[in-house]
Amino acid sequence: MRFYLIQRHIFRTFRLCGLSDFLLIICLSIAGCKKNSPVNGGTPVTPKKNDTTVAVIATVSKPVVKTNNQKVYVHYMPWFEDPTTSGNGKWGQHWTMANQNPDVIANGRRQIASYFYPMIGPYASSDRDVIDYHLLLMKYAGIDGVIVDWYGTHNVADYPLVKRNTDSLFNRIPYAGLQFAICYEDATLKQVKAAAGIDTVPAAQQDFTYLESKYFSSSSYIKINNQPLLLDFGPQSLKTTADWQQAFSGLSTKPRLLSLEYQGGVTGNSGSGEFAWVNATDQADLQGFYQNRAPSLATYFAGAYPGFQDFYKQGGWGNNLFLIGYNGAATLQNCLSLAKTGGTNYLQLITWNDYGEGTMIEPTLDFNFTFLQTIQQYTGVTYTVTELQLIYKWYTLRKKYQGNTAIELQLTQAYNYLVALDVSHATAIISAIN
Repeated sequence: MRFYLIQRHIFRTFRLCGLSDFLLIICLSIAGCKKNSPVNGGTPVTPKKNDTTVAVIATVSKPVVKTNNQKVYVHYMPWFEDPTTSGNGKWGQHWTMANQNPDVIANGRRQIASYFYPMIGPYASSDRDVIDYHLLLMKYAGIDGVIVDWYGTHNVADYPLVKRNTDSLFNRIPYAGLQFAICYEDATLKQVKAAAGIDTVPAAQQDFTYLESKYFSSSSYIKINNQPLLLDFGPQSLKTTADWQQAFSGLSTKPRLLSLEYQGGVTGNSGSGEFAWVNATDQADLQGFYQNRAPSLATYFAGAYPGFQDFYKQGGWGNNLFLIGYNGAATLQNCLSLAKTGGTNYLQLITWNDYGEGTMIEPTLDFNFTFLQTIQQYTGVTYTVTELQLIYKWYTLRKKYQGNTAIELQLTQAYNYLVALDVSHATAIISAIN
């Protein structure tokens, strides 16, 4: 394994230490349902202030039409906590690292462990409004689903919080019309063994049994050749073919396992391929992987990222890894161009929100909507920054009017219209709220 990947694994391991309610129909007054419910194709009724006799009509999610048939997924970090969700009244370590304090505010920004700042500010990954905001942005960018960085099921460090946040995200995905899968951090198994005394393979078996019982059978779970997709960031703990065979032995359906690039030999016949990742040699690494390694693989995922600028040294988590300039959106565009000709039907965007490494493509105060606009052009959707701005406004109104039942109902209706791609009705509602 090349040095820079080994070094990056060390940092990820350090960080590791530290259906559904989707069919939403709210009706607070049966009499009010008939009176105020919008009719399909009609103009939605705007309730008066404090009017709670409004029905919110669930809609059917519609798939976004794309001219690019490549499946586009995005790597997603569910590890962010604020003082209301962390369990200890403090900001989570992925906003603070060792020395940052988000309670300190300067020039309108909280002090977070990143060079970049989310447009909505630092957030909690379990926040339903945040989740819906993220999923809507993905949908209107032509992203097909999320691949979540997952720590497993064991009660060690902050792993239970990551599991809770992942469950919250996956519960919202079906109604949004997206898909999901897991990227397993098998480095966590070392921590589980050290802290809980559970051997590596049995601990992995418990994690995979949970995934099979909870998610693999879902129609929203990403499948390739009828196998549930499972990425592994490594392997780092399950280091032999026998380890993987034993870890999968209790499953009724073997996942389609993809390891990091050039690491497929570790998984042996339990693996089915590899996925590209961001590395110090930048696009030369991607080109080499596509040309020299990928043709021998049954399945492989291309990768695309906007740049790389980690905060580890500044945040007190060791030394910096490497730097890849953003050049506006040029780095992302170049990666996407390589992915388009890379010979695979699958692309993983790296990443939605890894602020510690600076690979986030969600809207920030630094890049605004630029990265998502670039992805819109790549996927070939008809949507533009106009819809992305509308979704951002929807989120800000959600937070502004939290506790105002009447407006909350209107915004829920607007969300339902957005997942159904009914932008005009959603716009009418959102524009009428100041």
